[in-house]
Formats: sequence, structure tokens, C-alpha cells
Amino acid sequence: MKETVRTPSPTRDNGGMLVFAGTVKVFGKAMDVAGSTNEMYLSSGRLPVGGTVQLTYGVIRRGRSPRRVTLYSLYNTQTSIRSSFFFISMSVQTKSHQLEGVLNTLKEVEDQEFTKSTMPEEDEVSFAETPDESSQSTYEKQVESLQAYLRALPYECESPEEMQLILERIITMICTAANAKNWMKELWPKASAADPQRNLVNILLYVAEQCKRYYPAEDVPDMLDTLIPTLTHDTILITIPVLTSFLPPTNAHLYLPAIFKIWEAFNSSILDDRLLEMCGDLAEEHVAGKAGIAGENSMEWQDVGIWTQSQWSFLTGKALGSLSVPIGMMKNSGLNTTQHADLAIKDLHRSKIKKSINRMAAIAKLFIYSMRVDGEIRQVTPPANSSRQTVFPQQSGFIGGSRALDTLERLIDSTETFFHPSNLGNWTPGLTSLAQRLSLEFLRRYKEQEQPTSLVPEPHRLTPQIRRQFVKILRTPVLLAMFSKDANSAAYAASTLRSLAFLEPDLIMPELLERAYGGLEVVNETHRTTAVLSALSVVAGQLVTERIWLGGQKHLVPLLELCLPGIDLNDPGKTICAAKFINNVMMNVKIGDLSASYGTGTFDDGMEVDEQVDHIPDGTEYGGPAVLSREEERSLTRDSTSAFADWVVTLFRRVFALYENLPEEGGKKNTTGGKSEEAALASIKSMLDQVCQHLSEPLFDLVLKLVYEYGTTNAKSNAVRAFGQLVGCLSKSRPQKTIDKFLPFCIAQIEEELAHGASSIRTTSTHAAVPSDTTLHWNLSILRGCLGYGGSAMLKHRAEIVRILKLLVEKTKTERGYTSTGRLITRILGAINSVYALSSRFANDDEWNDPVFEGSHNLHWGKVYNPKDIVTDWHRPSEEEVDFVLEVLETIQKPALDVIESLLADTSRWDSAARNDFCRYLHACRSVWMPLTTFIKLPQANVVNPCIIEAYEVQAMLVSAIDVNCGFTLTDPQDPRYQRVLGYRERFGRVILRAASLLRQNTSGEDHLDAVITVTRSIDTYLLGYGASRGDYEQHQKAYRAVRDLTKAWPGQTDISRIVYLKRAQLFHISRVYMQSLFRGRSELDDKLIMELVELSISQYSRTRRQAQSTLFNVTVHYMRSTRLILPRVFDALAKGNDPDRMKGALYVLWNKGIAAYALSVLECQHEEKPSVQKMVNSVAVESCSHVNEEQIRTDSFDDDISRVEDAVRDLMSELASASIDATLLREVVEKTQLRHANRHAVWSETVPAILDIALRPTTHWRYVLLAARLLTHLLRRDVAPSPAVVKFFTEQLVSPQPPIRAQAQVAMCRLLHQVKVRSFSQSSADRWFAEWRNPLKKTMDIEDAESFLQLLQKPVSESGYFVDKLETGFLAWAKTVIVYTPCDAGAPIVWDPSSAPALQAIQDVLLQDGFIAQLAALWAQESGKSNATLALRTENVLVIKYLGKIFGSVFLEKMLEVTDPLIYDPDKFKQRAGAEFLLGSKHWPKNTSDKVWEWVANRLGTIYAQIKPDTSLFWQHLFSEQLTNRDPRRNQVLVDWMLRIPIDFSGESAFEMMKSATLINSLVDGLEVFFNPHAPRYIDMFFANANTDYAEVRAYLCHNLLLMQRNLWRPGYDTTESFLRACRESTDPLQIRQGIYKEQLGKIIELFPKWREERLPPPRVSQSQYDKVGLAILSWIWLSSYSPSAHLIVPYIVPLLPEILRMSEQSDSPELQAYSSGVLYILSALTPLPDYVDPILDKFVEIIESSSSWKTRLHGLPALVIFFYRNLLSLTPDHVSKVTRVLLECLSNENVENRFVALAKKTKLPDRKDAGYATALRTLHSAILGVCSLVESFPYSVEPWLPPLTEVLAPHATDPPPISTTIRNCASEFKKTHQDTWHKDQLAFDEDQLQSLSTMLVGTSYYA
Repeated sequence: MKETVRTPSPTRDNGGMLVFAGTVKVFGKAMDVAGSTNEMYLSSGRLPVGGTVQLTYGVIRRGRSPRRVTLYSLYNTQTSIRSSFFFISMSVQTKSHQLEGVLNTLKEVEDQEFTKSTMPEEDEVSFAETPDESSQSTYEKQVESLQAYLRALPYECESPEEMQLILERIITMICTAANAKNWMKELWPKASAADPQRNLVNILLYVAEQCKRYYPAEDVPDMLDTLIPTLTHDTILITIPVLTSFLPPTNAHLYLPAIFKIWEAFNSSILDDRLLEMCGDLAEEHVAGKAGIAGENSMEWQDVGIWTQSQWSFLTGKALGSLSVPIGMMKNSGLNTTQHADLAIKDLHRSKIKKSINRMAAIAKLFIYSMRVDGEIRQVTPPANSSRQTVFPQQSGFIGGSRALDTLERLIDSTETFFHPSNLGNWTPGLTSLAQRLSLEFLRRYKEQEQPTSLVPEPHRLTPQIRRQFVKILRTPVLLAMFSKDANSAAYAASTLRSLAFLEPDLIMPELLERAYGGLEVVNETHRTTAVLSALSVVAGQLVTERIWLGGQKHLVPLLELCLPGIDLNDPGKTICAAKFINNVMMNVKIGDLSASYGTGTFDDGMEVDEQVDHIPDGTEYGGPAVLSREEERSLTRDSTSAFADWVVTLFRRVFALYENLPEEGGKKNTTGGKSEEAALASIKSMLDQVCQHLSEPLFDLVLKLVYEYGTTNAKSNAVRAFGQLVGCLSKSRPQKTIDKFLPFCIAQIEEELAHGASSIRTTSTHAAVPSDTTLHWNLSILRGCLGYGGSAMLKHRAEIVRILKLLVEKTKTERGYTSTGRLITRILGAINSVYALSSRFANDDEWNDPVFEGSHNLHWGKVYNPKDIVTDWHRPSEEEVDFVLEVLETIQKPALDVIESLLADTSRWDSAARNDFCRYLHACRSVWMPLTTFIKLPQANVVNPCIIEAYEVQAMLVSAIDVNCGFTLTDPQDPRYQRVLGYRERFGRVILRAASLLRQNTSGEDHLDAVITVTRSIDTYLLGYGASRGDYEQHQKAYRAVRDLTKAWPGQTDISRIVYLKRAQLFHISRVYMQSLFRGRSELDDKLIMELVELSISQYSRTRRQAQSTLFNVTVHYMRSTRLILPRVFDALAKGNDPDRMKGALYVLWNKGIAAYALSVLECQHEEKPSVQKMVNSVAVESCSHVNEEQIRTDSFDDDISRVEDAVRDLMSELASASIDATLLREVVEKTQLRHANRHAVWSETVPAILDIALRPTTHWRYVLLAARLLTHLLRRDVAPSPAVVKFFTEQLVSPQPPIRAQAQVAMCRLLHQVKVRSFSQSSADRWFAEWRNPLKKTMDIEDAESFLQLLQKPVSESGYFVDKLETGFLAWAKTVIVYTPCDAGAPIVWDPSSAPALQAIQDVLLQDGFIAQLAALWAQESGKSNATLALRTENVLVIKYLGKIFGSVFLEKMLEVTDPLIYDPDKFKQRAGAEFLLGSKHWPKNTSDKVWEWVANRLGTIYAQIKPDTSLFWQHLFSEQLTNRDPRRNQVLVDWMLRIPIDFSGESAFEMMKSATLINSLVDGLEVFFNPHAPRYIDMFFANANTDYAEVRAYLCHNLLLMQRNLWRPGYDTTESFLRACRESTDPLQIRQGIYKEQLGKIIELFPKWREERLPPPRVSQSQYDKVGLAILSWIWLSSYSPSAHLIVPYIVPLLPEILRMSEQSDSPELQAYSSGVLYILSALTPLPDYVDPILDKFVEIIESSSSWKTRLHGLPALVIFFYRNLLSLTPDHVSKVTRVLLECLSNENVENRFVALAKKTKLPDRKDAGYATALRTLHSAILGVCSLVESFPYSVEPWLPPLTEVLAPHATDPPPISTTIRNCASEFKKTHQDTWHKDQLAFDEDQLQSLSTMLVGTSYYA
């Protein structure tokens, strides 16, 4: 179980360790969670921002008493070493049956999406390549696998024992921090006080999901007993994700029946996602059945895999519905109602749970892991004389003998047409993604079962026949999708082809090559060419590897020749694809001519060679390619290699031609053209790199000569950089030859050019190249290319190289000239000094140079190795090369520094020449040091200013870098060379420090900007040019992933390509080097340079600021405590009197994520009036607020008991062999921790008044008051009462004239009053921080008899004694207890927190001020200034009244009612809304106060109701609805009684008046839910009786009310969970969804429909007919129900209603009725029916269509039947298919055009038009033509053997009168469109006459006929 975790952005730099610890109760079992994120190990910015840490969890031990599972992190991919960053300890203690963490929090936390990336199937740098996790977690195999790579490094790495000591040291430091309470605890905040950034639900569910396989199987009943009772209509989207996260895969038979019954009862896309994923995981988990690792707790294999036939039919139906393909001619018929249904679920907290689920991956697992031979194998050959049978033959058996594979075949066949490029739509990515996942999962399972460790028994394994049939099923659709115009779909298809080619290359590769040749040979279809090249790229390995596919190698050279035209600058996309194909091929082959090597050596490679082929191999299909023997194939391959030389020459000439047509180089980054051209050049460079690496010696010499001739006779200004890269590719392959060839010529040319004045014009900024300098830059680029690799090859040219470097440094004076010189110096020193692999060929060097290999290398193409057999040659600096570097330092850097120091003597007199000299010489020095990042291992820095606060920080707890060997050249301080280089480096640092100081102080304007930029970059090189950068690491990581994904067949593959091994070894090396750049100490010189960077970062010049800030941000990441060092200077720049541009620079520094927490000082910046500065201030302040919250304060002041954490620490320490916690250090840390706690409180106590003082100043601008209010809001604490001054400030700002301030004050008021409640109701600190406080009125009551309990709720509270506000149980099963609230005794009010009394008094004083409430009301009654504002009630206003009323309701009640009274009567809608907000705020007030409010309202309800108008109905409806929601109706008895008395008149004259009453009833039904059920029968009868209302609006509310009452009445309500589970196992309808709640009422209406139909009024009064009005009402109700979560409740009504709905669709005189009935037919057909209703519904469709005499009934019934048939295709029996086929055949005889569907045409002669039988003959002939055309179109992407003769039937009628000719032309056009991609093959099925007939069908009679 693995996870990729992004390291948090640094938020502060205080030197403390952050640790989290706590207890979460899950199913009554306490889970300790403890860990730490020390500055040293994970946070505070000491790892680079965005760093990736791999966390691998492995079970260390289980089974102790008490049972304990401890999970440890194993390693960090940044360093590739074993280290521990945190641990989780879960202790099991009790067996209670309560879920007290996840569910409660899901209902309380704020809505916030938590984004978390999931781990790929294989981690980037995993230790083991073995397929199963159990072996990966074995320590010995991890070490063995790791050592295979560590041994490849050119230096000795640490032993496992040494790394274990480092690991133990890290763990010891973590444990020390934990014992010292130096941590951060994550909390569960209350919804109204929550910060959106603190949603932990997804984290906890993720942990639960990763651990669920370790939960004991016997705990499943406890889990179900905890969660099933909580499942209701509203919590379904919460409970199901929690269930799937916790239920272990073992003992799945206990919960699967219930899961399927729940699943079939609800209509939800989220449920489908979650449960499909769970079922896919279960199928994979139990693939071995009882032989699996779970043993007897595993599931038995049943009908199909682990599923019963009914379960399988249900699952495959869900899978088919997930594809969303349109059916027939209906555009949106592929869509379903599940996503709409999710939106209809009432509980908005569902959005808390966010998990990205790949449904197609789940479906693929479901199919693949359910396959085995479990039935009779279907015979492929049809029975004899089948063509004469009059009945459709029924095939017996299953394809490959597998039921699951047979179902998959039907699914793919039914969707095959949607893979075609011409059928592109929203469904295409899903279909191709499914195909990709299917192939990947099949390949993975097949390879895993071949492993010796596989536990899958033989009967459960995939067979070769299943494998072959699986490939055949996917082959055709994927080959079609390969040409998709959607890039993602085409990529999915190509990936699928790759996997299938590994499984059955004989089936895939010939078909792919056939399309490849066709696609590459055409010149006018670019899309086909790029698609073919992309597909060939991914199968390059299979194409050239004989052990995978015998027969592909001979195609290599022809394909390479055909792809050369693809290298075309006019089409960069095609160029990239062509280069990628060549690159991927060249990674596996040696480019050399073998045609002359036959007979010169042995070709025995250990493979079996066919001696004689005297029969057709088994499995060869008729008409397939010829089968050659192995020796014949090899011979053809050898012969084809003779064309390699011509191809290579043509390739390079093609590249030269592309270079010549490149745009001119230019721009700030000296790029060539735009992004597309740059991408094309990058791909060509990568391609040439592989080509040059794998050239044989003769061909390399040929290419070298070709390139040399071109390079020495041309100088193209537009290809300078590109041609240098080409030469670099040659040098990388054979550096000695390349250098010897090019170096003398280039040096001579450069010297000549410099002698004639090239690069002599002094410039210091980027500019276009001077044409006369082209030859110089051309040769410099060549020189950079050939000197970039092979350091030892340069040694014999050492003197020449040094001489030319000195000359270039002295003579190149243009900016482009001296920067080119700098790049040359960097390349040379990098090649000499760096550690890198010398060869990246696909074979070991000893094999590559073997004469036998040279003569038979085709036998080794695509070779893979065991990692231990790979030999790697590395470049490490030799003594001569070290001397070479020292010589460059002495001859280049030292004189340059001398010049710079002389120039710095007087910067005030600089002219342009001096500035130019300074820039170019300093650039030369910087270029020298840039590549020397690993030349010298720097000593430990002497930290002069550690920035430690001695009072409460401990030096020993600070980070110390993990020192690992990584190949530094000079490491011994006693070595004179070491001291010499160290002196050079320190001098360089001192010079740039002096330069920065002098230039910064120079006031000569912008003339020095280029010099300052150069200095800034030099500081960057000095401070950060050590080890490796983050960019270097990511670049190597990306390269490794790309090569790994390209070459590995499946994640568990052990034998790998040598190139993958090298990339991985290089990644190991660079990650070790990267460690050296982290956690660096600061010397005195470093501090000074950093402070200069700060000054440059706040410079008045934007260019300087941007460059310096970029460097500064990186420096703060790598250097310890650098943030704390720079902050005082940054704060000073914000003070009054500074230049506005300096302030902007300082603000940008503070805006950096790593420093934003220190930005409180921006509140003093209002003295600067510049708008851009104030905009920055606001941005920085807003960002800083996210770093200021009460959890951070709690982190540093935690003082609760940590005994459980201490137990976990001791348990962890017991696992360590020799480490122990330093008692002295622990004592010191504990002592200083207490001081830190006190200091933290003191800082908070000082900060809050300081911010408040700014806010209260009369001169403070309102925007700064707003910023202060935001910060004060974030500083409110639940453990400390706020000061009266702060509370008074917030209360007064409730009536601020500025809306933003008012809104912020409302947020603060709600938060602080909520915290008062928390402090009042909490019994301990843990209660406060874990939201476990309890209302004193809240009680728990046992449920003994559910019916009695429900009846008691209908009685007055004086009899029951309690209120039940949220009845969150009893839908499926009743919980053992429910939460009730006792009535509040007016004589004993709640006692609020005593410490909050002064604050509460301050609020009360303000509230009681004269006019305060009136002023508040006046502000709320104002019209909104927002253009898109609605009249809905504003939640923020309601919440303020809610919280104020809870505490002060009785105090300001009279004033509130006095103010509210005129508002609710005022005709102004905005004032009415304000009054409604005051009333709704009283919802949660104490009952005695709330009763007073509603007694007052009761006298005004009639008036309020009477004055509700269309523009005010929205918020009044909201008021009544919210007042009733989640509240016991007895709390609102006055309102409920009034609403029940509202008369509902369905025959009134005003539609709005009728709708108004229906709306209020709607609110009542929705708010009361189950409490409304006693009143439901009266309203149900009323609504059905008045379904004939004349108004559509009233009808809509009537239908919605029926839907809500149906939802409320649907309550299976089992007494216990056990009884529910038993019913799921034994009953067919445990959830009672088949009973038909409205069966009686609908039955009466159905009986009356025939009568009403006869009584329909004629147009135009037809809409007033009883039939039409009631019909529309019923149809509207069905439509609404179909889009609801409980859609399946209407399934029992489908059969009786279906005939009448079809009749309604015939009523053409009523467009509305016809439209509704057609829509309902579609939606009912698309709805997944209950399994036992498939037969009745299908039979009803067939019966209606067959028995109806109306052609209109058939016309509307057939499309619905088609959709229903398709939706249930995978579960239909052959009898079902026969029924539908019979119906379609019978429709042929119908006289109407629309119904001539299927028939075999018979020739019919048309008589003369005047003939009386002409119309009949025309109709008969058209019927026949339609039948033939339907046969032609029934197989749109293939040509069946019987199809070509049909063209001869149709062609003679192509000129017949319409509609015959029109039908034929349309058919021919569609045939042409769907067969154009495969016409090269399909045309072979037609003879010449048939092709002529087809042409006649398209264009009519031929001219030559």
C-alpha cells in the first residue's frame, strides 16, 4: 500500500518540530495516531517546496495483547535511503459498537474538497521489481534489489547497517519530539466555525481504506451493526463510502447480499463508482478463492468468478450503463439519471468525501478477475446447412469456455461501432480507457499467474485459449480507435495495442503493420500518418524483438524508410511522432549491415530453430500472412539491414534540410521559433541521440564524415544551436572520434573569426545575432557539442582547449559571444568533472564489441537483463582531469577575478567598456563554477548566526543533513588541491559580495542593471551551485519514468532493458547528490550574500527584483534558518519613508508561500497610497490569514496528557536494535518546551491588542480595518476567552457601513459565540479540541420497540418527555439508541462559560444600545449592490441571529420583534427578506424564547401568507422549509398546525395562489419527513384526485409532493441489523421497493384512462381534456421519480402504465402530451430495471407492438424497445432475443415507411406510374430496399461474406424514383464513411462487378455503362 505525499509548503522557520498525536475511535476501537514533522525531516520548508516523499506501509507485527498494528514508513525517494518520517500506531482496546469519528465529522465539517494524488501502480524508485506486495515487503529482498543498483554506482555506498543507524537516529529524534509534546494536533472543527482548509475526512477515510485488509474478519458484523442503521435517504452518499472504506475483503459473504440489495434500490452515480470499485477489488482479492492468503475467510468461486449469476448480471448491467453510448437515433439515449439523482439528495455533506475513482479500471478488474474456464467451450464453426434454417441458430457454450469472457465479448460487440473515428463523441474516451484497462489487467493477471509464488489454483487460471479469444475481442475496436481524432482516446488505443501485442503478437502485429504501411504511404492524410506513428512507437519493442514476435524484424527498415517523410518542419506534430518512433526503435537495435555476415559465424543464441515447417501451425487463420521458419525470418532480417546505410544517410540529410528551414534564433532565451518548433527540435535531438548511440562502427564513421562535411561547409544562423546538439549526439556515442575530427577545424575557424573582428561589438543585453558573427557561433556550437562528453577524450587536446578558452574569454565582447563562451566552459568542465554513465546502449559494452554479436546482433534486438547481469561504465574524474580543472581555474577564473577586482576599485567612473568587461569576465567566472557542483565537498559551515532563540529552542533538535557518499571529487581537507579549490571558491564569493554591495550603492541609474543581474546570477551560482538542484532530480526522474513505462510489459517484470537500468542508476546517483544541497548551514560569507540578495529583492528596478527574488526563495529552502535571517530587513522595507518600489519588493518576498506567515506587519503599510502597493498588501494579508489559526497556537502550547503517545513511542523504540532516547536532551527539550508554550501565549496576548489598536485608530483606512478584522477572526481561540475589547469591536462592526467589514464581523461573531458554547459544554480540553463536547440537554435513549417509539413522537412532548430533532436511523434498520433532547426548564437556564462573561457582557451592552437593532435591520433591508444577487435568505445573517439569540435571545427579543414587525408588512421585498432572516435566526433558540417568537408570528401568519408575491415567495418558502428541517415538529407546533390548516384549492382562478399553498405543503412534507407520514394518506388521495389541474406549475408541485411522500413512506425499518441482513439473504425484496406505494391510486386512474381517452375534446381544446391533464400529471411524476435517488420505486408501475404511455405518444394533436410520453418512454427504458422485472417489461413491449393495430404505437414503441433491449443486453437470454427479432420481422409488413426495418430484398419491377398498382409496387420495393440497406448497415465496420452480392441487388435501383434512390445513396455514403479506414483490406472482398455496383450506388449510373 503506497501513497505519494506532497510535502507541505514551508509556513514558518522556528526550529521546532511539529508532531501530531491523538485518538480516533473507529467502531469503538481506539486508534492512536502519532507522528512528527520535524524541520529536520519533513516540514518548515527544509525539504524543497513540492518535494515528493514515498511512504511504504508494511505490517511489522500483529497479534500482541492488546492487539496492535504498527505501520512504519520505509524510505524516501529523494534520497533513496531507508528513513522514517512518521508512524501510525493503532491500538485495539474495546468492543463497543459505536462509530464516533468519521460519521459525526462528515455531518459537521465545512464543505471542502480534499485533493490527494494516488499512487501509480509502480512507484518511481521502488526497491523491488517482484510482482506481489508480500515479497516486496520482505527486508532481505529489498536489500538485495537495492544493492543491485547501488553496486552499479561508481563509488561505495553505505551498508544497510549504516543506514539503519541513520534511520534509528531519525526515529529517536521524532520520539524525543513526541515525548516533549512538540507536535501539531489536527482537529475536527464544528461546521459553522470550520476553516475550509481543515477537512480531514478524506485523510481518515484514506487511512481506513489502506488498513482495511488488516481488520479482523470477525469484526465485519460489528461494522455493519454500526453503519447500516445510519443509512437513510439523506446519508446514503456518506454511509456507503464509509462502508467501502472500512469493510475488509475477508468474509465478504457476510455483507455482499446486503450491499447488492441496497445498490439495486438506489439510483446514484456515486454509489455506482464506489461499489463497482469495491467489487473490482474483491474480484482481484479473491482470484485464488479458498487457496488465497485469507484461507477460509476467502470467498468461494460461484457461477461467474466469486459472483452468482444474478449478481453478475447486475454488475455487467451497471458496466454497460457506465459506457454512456447513444442507442439508435436518440442523441442522448446513452445518458442515465444517476448523476442528476445525486444532486437531489438532501444531505449537502456528501461533498466532504472526495475520491477520484476510475470506473473503467474497476470494471476492467471485475471482468478480468472473474475469468476462468467455467462452462462449455463454444464451437467457432457454425453447424452444417445453417444457411437453410428458418430459425435463428442459438449458439451453445461460451467463448473460451469463460462466462465472464463471453459477457465481455457481448459488451464489446455492442459498442464496437462507437470505437470508430467517425463515431467520435463523449463516450469515446471512456470506451478506449476501458479497453486499455482491460488489456493492462489481463496482462498483469496472466503474468502474475506464471510466477512461481502465485497462489491461484489451476482451475482458476487463465488459459491460452481465453488469452487468444480475449485479444480477438479487443483487436478490431482498438485498431479502429487507433485513428481517433481525440488525442487521449488514440493514446488509450495505442496503449491497448501494446498490451495485446505482448499477449498475442501474431494476432496484433500483422494487422497493425497492414494499417501502418497504408498510413505511412499516403501523403494527404496527416492524421492517419501521425496515428500510425504513435501506435508504432508504443509497440517498437515487440516489433524488433524476436522472442516476442517472430516476423517483425524484417519490417523494421521498410518502416523506418517510410517514416522519414514525417520529419517535416511544416508539421511539427508529425515530426515529433516520427522522431518518437525512430527513438523507441533505436533503443532496442544495433544499426549495422548484416547482409554480408551470413555464414561467417554461428547464430545459435540459445533459441530453438525450426528445422522444417511441413504443416500449417495450429491457430493459423485462413487468409493470414505466410508463416516462415525462424531461419527464414532471420535471413530476411539480415538482408533488410543492407538498407541501414542508405537510411541513416537519408535521415541525416532530412534533418539537415529541416535545420535549414528553421526560424531564426532569438528572444530572451535564444529559442528557435515557438513552442511547437522547440518541441520538434527536442524530439529530433532525443532521436539522434539514440541513433548515434546504436550505430555500428562503419556506419558511425559514415555519419561522422557526413556531418563533418556539412558542418565545415555551412554556417546557418538559424540552426546554430540545433547543429551543435547533433554534434553532441555523436560525441556522446564516441567522444574520441568526434573530438579528433572537429576540434582542429573549429579552433582554427574560431581563431580566424576572432582575428577578423567577430564578436567585437560590446553589448551586455540580449540582442539578435550579428550576421558577421554567424561562423563564430556556428563553430562554438559545434565545439560545445563535441566537448560536452567524454572527459578523458579531451586530455590529449588539453593545451589547445585551454588556449582557445583564454582567447574566447578575452575576445568575445558581445552578450551572445561571451555567454556562448560561458556555455562552452560549462560543458567542458561538466564533462571532465561530473559522474555519469559512459554508454547507454541496449547491450553491455563487452557484448556490443564482441565480433559474434557484431555479426548476429539481430538476434539480440530488444534484449533484457536481470539487473545483476548489467555492467555499467561510469565516468569519474581521473587525476589528469582534476589537474585539467585546476588549470582552468588558474588560467581562466583567477585572471578574470583579477580584472573584476580592478574594475571594482572605482565603479563610479565606469563607461560602457568597463561595464562590458565586468559582465563578461564575471560571467566567465560563474561559468567555471556552475558545473563544479560535485568537484569539492564543502566542509561543515561555521555558523556565526544560527538564528536560534536560546530561551526555548535546542540546537541539537535542529536538522542535520544525512551525509551519504555521492561521488565528490575532492573530499580530503588535507589535500593541497582541496585547499586550493576552496580558496578559489571563497575568493569568488568575496568578489561577488563586494560587487553586489558597490553596485547596489551606485546611483548612476539603469546603466548598471545588466551588471547587477550578472552579480545576482553569480550569487545564485555560489549559494546554490552545490550538489544537485530540484530541477536536475525531477529531470532524471521524468526520464526514468518515460523509459520504464515504454519498456516494461507489466509492473512486476523483473528482467528489464539496460537503458532502464542506467536511467534508474543515474536517478539513484542524482538523488544522493541532491541530498547534499539540502539542510545547509550558513557561514558568515553566506549570510552576507543572502542579505545582499534581500537588498536586491527589494530594489527599485523590477528586473533586478524578479531575478533576486527567484534566487532568494530557493536559498530560503536550502539554507537553515535563512528565513528568520532575512525577515528584519524585509520588515524595515515596509516602514514609512521607503520607496514604493522597495515596498513592492518586500511584499513580493512576504507573498512567497514559505514566508507568508510573517506578513502581519503589512497592517502598517497604509501610509503608501500607490494602488499597486495597496493591491499587493491586500494579497499578502489574505495569504497570511491562511497561516494563522488556532491549531497553530495549540501546536506550540499543547499541555494535555500524552500517555497513549508515550506508549506508542515506547513500542516503536522497542523495534530499534541499539538506539535509545537521550535522557539529557529530552529533559532539556521538555524544559524549553514549557517556556515555548508560555512564550506562545504571550505573543498571542501581545499580537491581538496590537492588531486591534490598528483597527480602532480613526485614521485607519477601511480596507486595513477589514484586514485587521480577518486576522483577529483567525486568532480567536476555543481554549481562551476573547477580550471584551475585541468582542466589542466585532459587535460594533456588525453595523459597519462597509459591506466587506460587516460580513467579516458576522463570521467572527459566529465563531466566537460558537467557541463560547464549546467552552461551556466541554468537560475537558480533549472535548474542546476533538469536538466531543455535549449539550447538557442531549441524552441517549434506548430503542426497544420502534413502532411504539414512532407513535410516541406523535404525542405532545409533555407525554413523551423529549424531542427528536434528527431521526438518523430506522430506514433500513434501527440503531440500539437514538439521540433525544429534553425540554429546557425555564427556571434553570444554561450556564455559559464564566471566563467568557466579560465578553458576553460587552456584546450585550452593544446590543442594548438605542437603535443598534434598528440600524442592523436597516442595513439588511438595503437592496444588494451585486448585479447577480438573488432574493434568497442570506445564511450569514441568519447565523448571526441564531448565535446571538442562543445566548441573548431574551435580552433583545422585544427590540428584535419591534424592528421585525414593520419589515414583514412592508411591500418592499428587500425589507421583507430582512424580516424573514430575523425570524429564521430563532430556529435554534431555547424553546421558551423560540415559543415567544412564534406565538408572536402566529398572529401574523395569515397576513404574511396573503402578501406573498411571486418575487417574495422564494425566501418565505425558504423560511418555512428551514424552520422545519431537522427539527422535531413539536418544537414548531404553531407553524405546523397552521400549515396543515392551509386550504388547497385546485380549481381556483389564480395559478400562483394554488401554487403558493402547494409550495407550503411541499416545505412541510420535505421538512417533517417521517413525522409527516400520519398525514400523508389524506394528501395522497387529494393530490391524485386533483391530478387534473389546469395549471402546469401547480401540477409540478403536486408531482413533487407525491415524490417526497413516496420517499418518506419508503421505510423498510427492520428492528435490528441482523434481521435486515437475514432478509437480504432470504428475501427477494428486503428493501420493499417492489410493493408499489401508490398502486391503489394508480390502478384506479389506469382503469379510467380508456374512458377519458374516448371523451377527449377536439383541438384546440384538447389540452383541457381530463385524459390529457391527468396523463401529464402522471408522466411528470414518473419523470421526476426517474431522476430521483429512489427511482426504482416506480418500476412496479411500468408494466401496467406502459400501454397507456404508448397510446399517449400517438396523440399528435397534443404536442405536450406526446413529448412527455416519448420522454418518459425513453427514461423508463434507460433506467436499469430490477432483475425480476426485465421479463415482464420486455414481454409487455412485445405484446403491445405485436397486438397494436396502430402504426403510431409501433413507431414510438420500437425506439423505446431498442433502448431497453440494449440496456439489458448482457442479461437477456436467447429467448428474449428471439422475441425481439420476431417483432422486428413482423414490422416489415407494415405499410408505413418508418417501420420497414429488416428484410432480405426481393426484386420487384415497378410498373408505369399511371398503373393502378404503382403505389403498391413502389411501397413493396422500397420495403425490400430498406431491408437490404439495413443488412448492409448492420455491420458498419466489417465486410461479411454475404454483403458484396447485395450491391448487385441495390445498384440497378440506384436510379429508381425517390424514396428508393435516396435510400440507396444514403446507404452507400454511410458505407463509404465507415469503411474508409480499412478499405485497403475490405475491397479485397469485392470482385470487379461488385465494386462497379458500389460505385453506381454512390454516384448513379456510370457514363460508360
